[in-house]
Formats: sequence, C-alpha cells, structure tokens
Amino acid sequence: MNDSSWGAPPQAGYWGPSDQGPVQGAAPAGPAYDAPYAQQTRPMPIVPDVPEHGGAQDDDQGAARPSGPLFRDEPFRDEPYREHTHSDENPSAQPYAAVPQNPEPMPDAPQPAQPQPQPKKTAGRDLGAAIGVGLGLGVVIIASLFVVKAVFVGVVAVAVVVGLWELTTRLEERKGIKAPLVPLAIGGAAMVVAGYVRGSEGAWVAMALTALAVLAWRMTEPPEGYLRDVTAGLFAAFYVPFLATFVAMMLMADDGAWRVLVFLVLTVVSDTGAYAVGWRFGRTKLAPRISPGKTREGLLGAVAFAMVAGALCMQFLIDDGVWWQGLLLGLAVAVSATLGDLGESMIKRDLGIKDMGTLLPGHGGIMDRLDSLLPTAPVVWLLLVIFVGSG
Repeated sequence: MNDSSWGAPPQAGYWGPSDQGPVQGAAPAGPAYDAPYAQQTRPMPIVPDVPEHGGAQDDDQGAARPSGPLFRDEPFRDEPYREHTHSDENPSAQPYAAVPQNPEPMPDAPQPAQPQPQPKKTAGRDLGAAIGVGLGLGVVIIASLFVVKAVFVGVVAVAVVVGLWELTTRLEERKGIKAPLVPLAIGGAAMVVAGYVRGSEGAWVAMALTALAVLAWRMTEPPEGYLRDVTAGLFAAFYVPFLATFVAMMLMADDGAWRVLVFLVLTVVSDTGAYAVGWRFGRTKLAPRISPGKTREGLLGAVAFAMVAGALCMQFLIDDGVWWQGLLLGLAVAVSATLGDLGESMIKRDLGIKDMGTLLPGHGGIMDRLDSLLPTAPVVWLLLVIFVGSG
C-alpha cells in the first residue's frame, strides 16, 4: 500500500504525516476517495476587480475583462464592449441577456364583463289577434244577449258542443281514451236548453239522460277500456255542458241579461287583473308544478280588480243590488276563476299539450276560453240568488 492511496502528495504549507510519524496538530489521515480526481483539478484563475467602463484604466491600461458574469443573474459589465466586438464577427449573433429591439406588445388587459340587458317580458301570445278575437266574441255575445235571449242560448249550446269536441279529441289523441262524442254533444246541447226552459230541474234530468246515453253508446264497442271511456264521458258531460247550464239559468230572471253580463264582466276583469299585475309585479309562483306563469301577485291583482268591478256592477246594474254584495261577489269570482284556470292547466299538463285547440287565434281553442267561465257560472248564479233572489 503506497502513500498515494491515503491522500494527495504533500504540498507547500501542508502539515501532514511524515516519515518521522504524526506531527502535532495535524489532521488525522484517512482514505482519499477523490484522489483520482485530485490530479484533474485545475486551479481557479484569480479575476482582478474591473472598474466601471469608461474609467482611466479601461482607456489607458487595457485591463483584462472577464468573459462572462460570475453569476447567472449578474448582467455583463462589459456589454457595450461585447456588442462592439461581436457585431463585426457575427452580425446575427445576439449578446447574452440582451433585450430585444422590437418586443412584442403585451396583450390588452381583460375588460370587465358588460352586464347583459335583461330580456324584455312578452305576453307569450299574439296580443293583437287575441284582442281582435276577444272583441269579436264580445260583440256577438252582447248583441245576442240583449236582442233575443234564445239566440244567446244557441250561442252557448254551440260553444258547449265545440268544447266537447276539443276535449274528447285531445283525450283520444294523447291518452287513447274514446269518450262517446255523439251522445255527449246531443245531451250537452239539450242540457243548456233544458236549463233555460225548465231551470235546475230540467238541467238535472238532461244530465241524467246524457249519462245513460253515454253508457249505452259505449256498449256497441268491445269491452276493453269500457270503464275508462265511460268515466271520461261522464266527466266531460259534467265539466262542460252541465256547468254551462247555470249561465242559461241566470238568463231566466227578469234581469237575466244583466246578470249574465255581470258574470262575464267579472270573469274577464279577474283574468285581466291577474295577467296585468302578474306580468308587471309577479315574483312568487302560485302553483309552479301546475301553471308556472301564475303568481301570487297576479292572484291579488285578480281579487282587487274583481272586487272593485263587482261593487260597481252590483250597485248600478243589478236590481236591488248593494255595493258590499259586489265585493263578496268579486272575491268569489276571482277565486273560482283562478281555480278553473288551474284545473284546466292540470288537464293540459297531464295530456302534454299547451292549448286545447287552435280555433281562436291568440287564444287557443274554445275550451281555453271556457276554463275560467265554466266553474264561475254556478258560483255567480248561487250568490245572485242569495243576494237578490231568483227573479
């Protein structure tokens, strides 16, 4: 084992082990693991301090300049000198850490998002067509009501037959329910006429006969679905013609035309108040699962409009009527009209349709206009009988 395996050869100023033994104060000897690399180590040159460029030593003595920065983040102290020397050798060469002459422009800062304008509320229907059709129907009803009562009864009967056709057609299309239309149409028209001629007794008798006709008519077909079809037929007979019969019974009184007019006016005013207030101020849904467009604010508007109109109508249009009776009448009309509208909305939602028909532009079908009138008719008839008698 030679000495080179324990460490590097002794250098000047090194107090290491000698032939005479260890020297006092010397570091203990040990194996030199990096001995092979020691011979390859080169001494680091001593770099003299370089004064700032432009001084006397640069110009007169030509002091040595370092070839690069001592540290990575230190800029060249002889940058102008390097640019001058390198520009002749390689014009395309760029000095280290040089700033580009034409830097790319920074992208514009993101602009804050502009608030999107709120969509303008719309009625959801052709208001022009709806108003035109409504005025036309009003003229026909008022003219027939005050000229010849029998003509008005005929108008009600035609509306009942068309409404039954729309209802039974939608039931068959959407649910496969075949409610007998022929006995329903004949019995429905008979109910309206019987109510006008014989009053409530005639209406009940016509209703019973219509039910028997529906049961018998359905027997001509196979028994599959019999219970389903006749149940739908009895529902249709009660929902459309029987409720419409109360309009004919109102007409029997001496001031029957005015009673019917009050009934129509209050129902229309209630619907108008609900629509106007709900469209402008509606925030809280009334029955979102049944009719998402109806709001509690709209219901309050319907009540307010109908009560005011009821007070005026009872005071000036109905014989022996008093304004406070009109307040109660208007309240009852607003509630019954809203329930009737929700009831038909429930039927249409179950059937998966928006309108019962397309006969009336801007309105839908006949049943879409009768939805609030039908359940309101017996309410108005009963309250008028209580307040001022049957006439």
